[in-house]
Amino acid sequence: MSLRKYIDQIKPNFEKGGKLHSLQSVFDGFETFLFVPNTTAKSGAHIHDAIDSKRIMSMVVIALMPAMLFGMYNVGYQNYLAAGTLAQASFLEVFCFGFLAVLPKILVSYIVGLGIEFAWAQWKGEEIQEGYLVSGIIIPLIIPIGCPLWMLALACAFSVIFCKEIFGGTGMNMFNPAIAARMFLFFAYPSKMTGDQVWVAQDSIFGLGNTLPDGFTAATPLGQIAQGIDPNTCVADYILGFIPGSIGETSVVAIALGGCLLLLTGIASWRTMLSVFVGGAVMACIFEQTGQSMTWWHHFVLGGFAFGAVFMATDPVTSCRTQCGQFIYGFIIGAMAIIIRVRNAGYPEGMMLAIFFGNMLAPTIDHFIVERNISKRLKRGGNK
Repeated sequence: MSLRKYIDQIKPNFEKGGKLHSLQSVFDGFETFLFVPNTTAKSGAHIHDAIDSKRIMSMVVIALMPAMLFGMYNVGYQNYLAAGTLAQASFLEVFCFGFLAVLPKILVSYIVGLGIEFAWAQWKGEEIQEGYLVSGIIIPLIIPIGCPLWMLALACAFSVIFCKEIFGGTGMNMFNPAIAARMFLFFAYPSKMTGDQVWVAQDSIFGLGNTLPDGFTAATPLGQIAQGIDPNTCVADYILGFIPGSIGETSVVAIALGGCLLLLTGIASWRTMLSVFVGGAVMACIFEQTGQSMTWWHHFVLGGFAFGAVFMATDPVTSCRTQCGQFIYGFIIGAMAIIIRVRNAGYPEGMMLAIFFGNMLAPTIDHFIVERNISKRLKRGGNK
């Protein structure tokens, strides 16, 4: 293969003693992204598998494609709908408007996040880690389209530095970096994350779309319900995702397609995913019986519940590792998300905080599960 031969030809320049040795981490990052490494562990007990972490991350990115592509279309759809010109716009015009609106956010996320990771690896003389391949696309998908690029850059820098690198990098972080980025934006710039004007792109781009008036507002259905307002939206729009919201969180159908891919490939834990929905349904039914909540399925199709359950709660680094612990972890996240939604009128979206607290509890849950298993085995051994 010509590419493999070219990589092997220039590789000595980046090895010890080569003229580009200082960029060895960058070269290694690109090489291992293009080709699976053929090196193996020399000592200790290790599990050998046909897929490495870069391929796992790449599969998650592929699973995110349906939500991202639909999110791009929905950005254009909401703009044309708000201006009353949707009937005159073609599918391509609507999608191109959303594509041009979302693309800068994806570019900023990757440039800032990967730039920091590359610089950190060079500074420490370590391999470049691949965890940000997923975080870099999730972060733009869980923010409103009206979030300024400079705020997004700050959030990406915060999540990489304070939620990954200071813990030791990919695989060592306690909290999901994408959750950390959204929390940073929510608490530092709440008006740009929850205001009614942030959910619809208000300016035309390269002649596409419409410039909306300054006083235009577009609250999410979940926000309207929290205020006691009937959003008057049909069920099909809830499920398909033709509603205002964060870029990648509106379409349950698109999220389900990605979730099926993660489950079929064994990358995501079905125990965690299922228990999040079960915990949410149980808590929603309890509140519904007291007249304090909408139906359980409304919670699933509104806000970031489905996206969080499929793509964020199942993060293998920050979630539980034990099988029993995954059931407990997921149930806690689902139940807590509904509790926050129902009991906190000022914060109708509860999935972000629920996953954050779940990440915090995951090591403790695993610890008690492992200790219980050890205790049971010791008792069985003592009875022999």
